Amino acid sequence: MTARLLSIWSRINASYWFYPAIFSVLAFFLALGTIALDRGRAADILANSDWLVPARPGGASDMLQVIAGSTIGVAATVFSITIVAVSYASGTYGPRLLTNFMEDKGNQLSLATFIGTFVYAVMVLRVVRREDEAPVLGASGDALPGFVPQLSLLVAIALMLMSIGVLVYFLNHVPDSIRINTVLEDIGKRLIRQIRRRFPREGDDGDAPDIDTDTRVRAERAGYIEIIDFDGLEDIARNHDGRIVLLVEAGDFIHPPRALAGLANMGGDDAIAGKVRDCFVLSGLRTPTQDLRFLLDELVEIALRALSPGINDPFTAMTALHWIGAATAELGTRVLRESANDEETNRDEARIVPLTTGFAGYVGAGFGAARSAVATSRKAALCMFDALENCAEAMRSDKRRGIIRDEGNRLLAQAETALSGPDLDELQDRHRRFLRALG
Repeated sequence: MTARLLSIWSRINASYWFYPAIFSVLAFFLALGTIALDRGRAADILANSDWLVPARPGGASDMLQVIAGSTIGVAATVFSITIVAVSYASGTYGPRLLTNFMEDKGNQLSLATFIGTFVYAVMVLRVVRREDEAPVLGASGDALPGFVPQLSLLVAIALMLMSIGVLVYFLNHVPDSIRINTVLEDIGKRLIRQIRRRFPREGDDGDAPDIDTDTRVRAERAGYIEIIDFDGLEDIARNHDGRIVLLVEAGDFIHPPRALAGLANMGGDDAIAGKVRDCFVLSGLRTPTQDLRFLLDELVEIALRALSPGINDPFTAMTALHWIGAATAELGTRVLRESANDEETNRDEARIVPLTTGFAGYVGAGFGAARSAVATSRKAALCMFDALENCAEAMRSDKRRGIIRDEGNRLLAQAETALSGPDLDELQDRHRRFLRALG
């Protein structure tokens, strides 16, 4: 159930309807509240105050109409600008980045503010009456005279001023959000945060536990694994005094009859298999919720596009390599053979044994995936050697430093087929210094 809720929330979080809907409901009840106060004594108190010139029915009606009409018009413009920015970013930087821009809270809250102000203004406008209009019977049966909700009008003006501030923020936020350095920074920081949350313990990986499984739980549907409910799997294993060995991880594409997990000492009951299967949430696309490789792929995709012959922008690729290096260095200092909810001090007694890509797999998904394009550019290749060397400095594991060294050797071998002359000589010299730095 937890995984299902997380999946639903991730879809809501990447939508443009949730916050506008929430703000519309809040504006509706806010209007009811301020109108009720005006029906009491708030309108009379404000109308008789010395510091406030009371509004007349005609002026109040005209002002509310202007606020409602202008805010809904600006909301339409904001939505149009947002769609254009999202289309530009996904087309320029890669379609996988569409989710990142859909999750942008600045765009969502800006649109929600204008729609909420519109709803509030319309709700208040309906109770404004001129003195010459036909009387309306109140709840007590008395005829209600002309009415101007002074407090509600002040709140509408305050919301209008806030909407102007939000508009100024939005006009600055949109061009800033599609700057390539900002895009790369957002992806890189999010990747590092998820690495720390997914692998909280620092250290090196031990040997993978060798567990004999009695039964395999196989997929019944096809799709990408979006979320794995580790807490739910832990409860199932504890309740049946067994262990569950995961054979897939978030981001993998599965289809029948591929095995999702192996059960040890839990029997082959179909009910147990069904419960285990329910802990895997499938969808038609990969998401960054638990899939670290998805965020790495976004950085690699930007680097590959930047180094393509049609664009030829090595500086963007260098920035992407810097963030890939930062994420790889973070991975190189952490224990990767455990899930985020592992509280067992002894890995041999852990109820859940997750499948982990491993440090070599993450290096291959990052630096390795970008290597062929990086090797065609002298500046990008030099930058990659710097990033690899900086990664190695953060690690204490000789095995992981050896993986970094092997990746540097592969980069030189690839560059020798793409570069020649002084560029290749400089790269060979940088490779020798790279090997000396790694000892």
